[in-house]
Amino acid sequence: MMSKKWFFLILIVGLMALAWATGWVERIDLAFIQNHRDQLQAFVLARPVLGVLVFVLVYAACVALSLPIATLLTLLGGFLFGVWLGLAAVVVGATVGATVLFLIARSSLGEPLRQRAGPFYQRVAGHMQGNAVGYLLFMRLVPVFPFFLVNIVPAFFGMSVGAYVITTFFGIMPGTFIFVNFGGQLGTISSVGDLVSPRMLLALGLLGSFALIPTLYRHFKKGPTPS
Repeated sequence: MMSKKWFFLILIVGLMALAWATGWVERIDLAFIQNHRDQLQAFVLARPVLGVLVFVLVYAACVALSLPIATLLTLLGGFLFGVWLGLAAVVVGATVGATVLFLIARSSLGEPLRQRAGPFYQRVAGHMQGNAVGYLLFMRLVPVFPFFLVNIVPAFFGMSVGAYVITTFFGIMPGTFIFVNFGGQLGTISSVGDLVSPRMLLALGLLGSFALIPTLYRHFKKGPTPS
């Protein structure tokens, strides 16, 4: 009988393949959301609680399946719910989806990798486990790392679920807040790329660098790890 850990991995890979094979992902673009924003807003106004719940679940599913529409959904969240409720809905949905992916990667891939790993992996894993929060917070704050990889890499080094959830929740807030604010301009945006400016990337990069300072301090204070 297939073990539970492999069942969930195969299930999520199958759902990812289905989303791409049916063309569903390619249809959800900026133009699609702009064309349907009035209907979505009407639904949310008529059923506000259900609207938030559905949005959070859809966002979580898209993150868990690593579908490249999170930025569009973040803009939509700001448009539908406003800045603060939109921020909460996006952060909760993204954290839930990322945690699901983290748990699947940890049980299906992380454990076999640790069992077969050599001394080099053990040294890296030891350092990562002692500084996992700092590194993950840095990767969450600096928007240059693929979200999919940031979601699963900590699973390979035994990061605790609690630390992962808390760091993810707070680490994605600054970038999410920026894009939720842009949600009010959803009807006038011609390209998501137009929203990303060098100044924004620099600001988030500096914030991420500050988050990494305690980790680097502990590393250099401790000195190089013996071979």
